[in-house]
This record gives sequence, structure tokens and C-alpha cells, in this order.
Amino acid sequence: MHNILFALIQAAEHVAPEESAQSGDLLSPNGGLMFWTLVTFIIVLVILGRLVFPKITAAVEAREKALEEAIEGAKRDREEAARVLAEQQRQVEAARQEAQKIIVEGRQLGEKVRAQMIEETHQQQQQMLERARSEIEREKDQAISELRREAIELAIAGASKVIEKNLDDQSNRKIVENFLASIPSAETKRG
Repeated sequence: MHNILFALIQAAEHVAPEESAQSGDLLSPNGGLMFWTLVTFIIVLVILGRLVFPKITAAVEAREKALEEAIEGAKRDREEAARVLAEQQRQVEAARQEAQKIIVEGRQLGEKVRAQMIEETHQQQQQMLERARSEIEREKDQAISELRREAIELAIAGASKVIEKNLDDQSNRKIVENFLASIPSAETKRG
């Protein structure tokens, strides 16, 4: 292709050397030069139109097609990303709701356990109070019983001394009998 152009330019220079020598001015119109320039331009245009322009056009079309595919791919990717984002947001919201549910259930369970522990503690306190009361009552009964025994023993000891000294004294005898008669009634009160 370069060879053809070079040959045409040389031919144009050989055809009109005298005309160009006569004119000396580059800006003045020269018919032969204009003809060969036009012929060269048409030949170059035809060569470019058959060999180069289809390749350029194909490259431009391929580039446009690649750009369109890239744009479509970007749209698909954006739609997919939006879908995935929406799915993730839905999952996050579901997880948040589940966490709130777990927190509420945990609080309810904690309150239930707390109430149960308070009730158990209250029951234990009541049992301890009942045991303490029964223990106090038992010890009180033992103390009263012990005091009665000691009182009886003292009364018997005192009565025996009174009886030994005043065996014939009617009033002393009556006092001991009354005292002894009152002792069984105190035990019946206790039972």
C-alpha cells in the first residue's frame, strides 16, 4: 500500500515538472498537480475504505458491544447486589427480632427464677421459723417440766422436813396435801 502511494506521488512529480518550475508559487493552482492529488486521494480513500475502515468499524463495533455487555453486566451485578443486600438486611432484621425475642424470654425466665428463688427462700424462712418456734416451745416445755420437777422435789424435801418436825401438826399436813393435789392438775394443763 505504501509502495503504491509512493509510486503515484513520483508519477505526479514526473508528469508536471515544467509546470511546477514555471509557477514557482506554491499557492497558485496547478491543474496537473490537482488532478494527481485528487486521483491519489481517491485511491487512498478506496484502499482505506476496503482494507482499513472495515477493521476500524469492526473494532469500534466490538468496543461498543463490549461496553454494552459491560454495562449490562454491571446492571445485572448491581441488581444481584441489591437482591443480596435486601436478603442480608432481611436476615439481619430476622436475627435482630430473634435476639429481641431471646432477650425478652431471658428476662421472663430470669423474673420467673427470681420469683421462684424468693418463694423458696420465703418457704425456707417459714420452715426455719417453725422449727425455731417448735424448738423454743419444746425447750420451754422442758424448762417448765424441769422447774416443776425441781419444785416438786423442793416441795417434797420441804414437806418431809415439815413432816419430820411437825408430824402431828394438822395445818402442816394439810398444806402438803394441798400442794401435792395441785401438782397433777398443772401437768394436765400442760398436755
